[in-house]
Amino acid sequence: MNNAAKAHISLFSAQVIYALNYSIAKDLMPTHIGPFALVFVRIAGACALFWLLSLFSRKESLDVGDLKKMAMLAVFGVFINQVFFIYGLSLTHPINSAIIMISNPIMVIVFTLIVFKERITTLKITGLLLGIVGALTLMLFKGNFQFGSETIAGDVMTLINASSWAVFIVMAKPYMQKYQTVTVMKWIFLFGLIYITPFGIYDMPHVKWAELSRNVYLAIGFVVVATTFLAYLLNTYALKALSPSVVSMYIYTQPFLATIFAVILGKDTLTPIKVLSAIFIIIGVYLVSYRKVES
Repeated sequence: MNNAAKAHISLFSAQVIYALNYSIAKDLMPTHIGPFALVFVRIAGACALFWLLSLFSRKESLDVGDLKKMAMLAVFGVFINQVFFIYGLSLTHPINSAIIMISNPIMVIVFTLIVFKERITTLKITGLLLGIVGALTLMLFKGNFQFGSETIAGDVMTLINASSWAVFIVMAKPYMQKYQTVTVMKWIFLFGLIYITPFGIYDMPHVKWAELSRNVYLAIGFVVVATTFLAYLLNTYALKALSPSVVSMYIYTQPFLATIFAVILGKDTLTPIKVLSAIFIIIGVYLVSYRKVES
C-alpha cells in the first residue's frame, strides 16, 4: 500500500471519529462541563498522549526557527481552533456550525494557491462544488437551520475556527514532511496547553466532577483520546502525502457518515436525497484528490 492510500485511509478514519463525536459528545456542554474546561481537558489530555507516544518514536531534534514557527502554528491549529469551535458551538445551533464549516475547504484552496502557488484545476473546482452541494443538501434537509441575532456570536466564532484550521492545514504541511508527525504534534500541543491554561484554570473548578456519571466520563474520554489525539494524528499524518486541499475536502464526508451512524442506531432513515448527497460528496472528494493520487 502506497503512502497516498494510507493517507486517504487515515483521513477517512478521522472523519468516522468526528461523525461518532456528534452522537457521543453532543450533550457535554454546558450541562456537565463548561467550554473552556472541556478545551483544557482536550488539549492537556492529547498533549500528554503525544508526549507519551514520542517516547516510543525515533528521537528528533528541531531547529530553533522551526520550534518558534510551531509555537505560532499552535495558536491557529490548537488554541483558536479548539476555543472558537467549542465556545462557538455552545452559542449557536449544531447545524449552523456544520454548515459554516463547509467554508473550510474553500479557504484552504485559496490559502494553498497563495502560499504554495498550487495550480487550481477544473477537476478540483468541480470536485469542490460537488462536495459543497452534497454536504449542504444533506444538512439543510435536516432542518432547524437559521442565522439570527441570537446565534451571530457563535456563528462568527465558528467561522474564525474554520479560518484558523485552514491556515494550520496549509502552513503545517512543510513541517509534517520534514519531521515525524508525533514530533510536530507533541510540540504544537505543548504550546497549545500553555496558551489555554490561564482560561482552563478559571473554568475547571466550576465543573462538579464528583457528580458526573460514568457515561459522561466515557464521553469526555472519547473526546480527548479519539476526537482530539487520534483525529489530529490521522489528519496531520495525511498531510505528508496529500495536499492541504485534499485533506480539507474530507470534511464533507462528516455529515454523510453522521447520517449513516444515525440510520444504524435507528435515529434516522435513508432517503433518495441522502443517497444522492452521498454520491456528490464521494465524487467531489475523488475529483479533488485525483491528480494528487496520480502523481
